[in-house]
Amino acid sequence: MAEGDAGSDQRQNEEIEAMAAIYGEEWCVIDDCAKIFCIRISDDIDDPKWTLCLQVMLPNEYPGTAPPIYQLNAPWLKGQERADLSNSLEEIYIQNIGESILYLWVEKIRDVLIQKSQMTEPGPDVKKKTEEEDVECEDDLILTCQPESSVKALDFDISETRTEVEVEELPPIDHGIPITDRRSTFQAHLAPVVCPKQVKMVLSKLYENKKIASATHNIYAYRIYCEDKQTFLQDCEDDGETAAGGRLLHLMEILNVKNVMVVVSRWYGGILLGPDRFKHINNCARNILVEKNYTNSPEESSKSLGKNKKVRKDKKKNEH
Repeated sequence: MAEGDAGSDQRQNEEIEAMAAIYGEEWCVIDDCAKIFCIRISDDIDDPKWTLCLQVMLPNEYPGTAPPIYQLNAPWLKGQERADLSNSLEEIYIQNIGESILYLWVEKIRDVLIQKSQMTEPGPDVKKKTEEEDVECEDDLILTCQPESSVKALDFDISETRTEVEVEELPPIDHGIPITDRRSTFQAHLAPVVCPKQVKMVLSKLYENKKIASATHNIYAYRIYCEDKQTFLQDCEDDGETAAGGRLLHLMEILNVKNVMVVVSRWYGGILLGPDRFKHINNCARNILVEKNYTNSPEESSKSLGKNKKVRKDKKKNEH
């Protein structure tokens, strides 16, 4: 029983971290000890017309054998409309018993709000929030973010005589916007991959860059969908940052991304960040996955969550 509780607690913590990384300031901790959280959901982040607050409490049995206890808060949500939305959330739980479902719930509610905004007049005025980002880029450390020419960003020496086979096999590598906190810097790198060989090729190419090779940690995770077996081939690597690879992979599972690899480089600045380091790692990864359109609709996520996942371990050596 104790082992089951510990397993549920770990899965809850991983889901909470992933939700915080995905939704940022929209995700609010009401009572950390009691596992009570709230998220503000709108039909449109930039120009919201309809907004709803979802409050959840995670019982000890969630996600194994019990659903989250939830409350829907919106002045306009009444009667049949409230009942229909509640039924939709409960149906999602029934279809995914034993799985983490908060992401699916949030995106289902967002879909309902979007449909409502398209069919009705604008709802109550919603005050826009301005998100302030204080990103301190260090020119001598951080790679230039150039999505259209990722290879140039890494200053790779590309030979014009490279064979067509090499061009086809080496995927393009994109680089996200760096995040700096207390002199530690985090930056994500993304590449489409369809086989483990490409994973190794991407890692090798990244390590050709001295700045990446000198990073304190290069955490990575990948997910490859095998069409013939309808399973996922996936793996992750902490590179000395304990549990960071598993948390990154869990984020990718919740977002239901496939055929993609994310590497997050961290350059340690001498000040311990505590749990904030995991938040920055996931934020970096989430931002570049969204930017490159790897995130799926909640319907696709719901269908795939119940599928079996095949995991293959290809651990690389680290000297940390």
